[in-house]
Amino acid sequence: MDFVTGLPPSNSFRVILTVVDHFSKMVHLVPLKKLPTASDMADILAREVFSIHGLPQDIVSDRGPQFVSRFWKAFCARLGIQVSLSSGFHPQTDGQTERHNQEMETKLRLLRQDDATTWSQNLPWVEHAMNSLPTTVTGVSPFFTIFGYQPLVFSIQETQAHAPSAYAAALRCRRAWWSARRRLLQASAVYARSANRRRIPAPAYRAGLKVWLSTADIPLRVDCRKLAPRFIGPFPISKVINPAAVRLRLPRALRVHPSFHVSKVKPVVSSSIVPSSGPPPPARLLPGGPVWAVRRVLRSRRRGRGLQYLVDWDGFGPEERSWPLRRPLSPPGLPPLPSWPAGWAVRCRPLWGGFCHATAPARPGFPSNHNQLIYLIQTTCLT
Repeated sequence: MDFVTGLPPSNSFRVILTVVDHFSKMVHLVPLKKLPTASDMADILAREVFSIHGLPQDIVSDRGPQFVSRFWKAFCARLGIQVSLSSGFHPQTDGQTERHNQEMETKLRLLRQDDATTWSQNLPWVEHAMNSLPTTVTGVSPFFTIFGYQPLVFSIQETQAHAPSAYAAALRCRRAWWSARRRLLQASAVYARSANRRRIPAPAYRAGLKVWLSTADIPLRVDCRKLAPRFIGPFPISKVINPAAVRLRLPRALRVHPSFHVSKVKPVVSSSIVPSSGPPPPARLLPGGPVWAVRRVLRSRRRGRGLQYLVDWDGFGPEERSWPLRRPLSPPGLPPLPSWPAGWAVRCRPLWGGFCHATAPARPGFPSNHNQLIYLIQTTCLT
């Protein structure tokens, strides 16, 4: 299941719900006035799908708020339906629905280039054309797979009727159906050639194996996105969900779902020419707790009565950068944070929340007493 949004208003409808049967490839296109809630989704499916086909075994969807809510999970569990959510930043998990969305949008665009506000009138005939066309998987149409016979189609001949309004309505329906069917035949051949040309077998992953993670969809805190690393990590695989998806053990500061499609990761390959980077440096144990070295302070911003500084931790990648909150009160003799020299150690337990403090090696003009420098962050570190 998936939604098509951003459509112009048509009879008060702005959204299309696309439901595709994995077995027969039958599609149902439901026009909606707005994005539904989890409760609305239960009513829509019961009225538009369950009443016709019965209860499904599994429902595959994206991670929209309707499908990750407690109500939706409890509703599906009560009916004995398994909930399968797509992996992070990979809509191909629900690929057949995404593909049907593209086909449907193409048909509606071609049918109503002159008036984009009448797409809701053509939607039933687009659905009829998609369900009456044979699929490459089964060799028969979804309609035939479900009901055992092929539905009647419009005749090629145009016959005049005594009622002009009835003739115009029938002509509009017939032309919409034939146009959608012709475009479906052309699109299916193009999709097959394009997909088969780019597909390559994925490596065999296992739990514990370290992989690099693509940063294409990761919100990294970098100065220039174009110069940011294309992959970060490596991160260990905590679980192989299926041959097409893995779950990684990520730092909590990333704030992304740990499940990814295999196209978003690549295995770590050792090379004698360019050896792989070692693990992050261990924390130094001091009386106040473990500390980590700071490579540099990137920027600052004001939060309430305090300041936040974007800290680049020495030995860690850009995914570990965090915003520790500095208290406005500083002890005597301590320079402002942006002018701190390299070598300062900042403790943050953990990096995304807790208490932090700063220590520095003894040098002229700087306090040497460690207790005088436990002042930096005594509030929650925000990321």
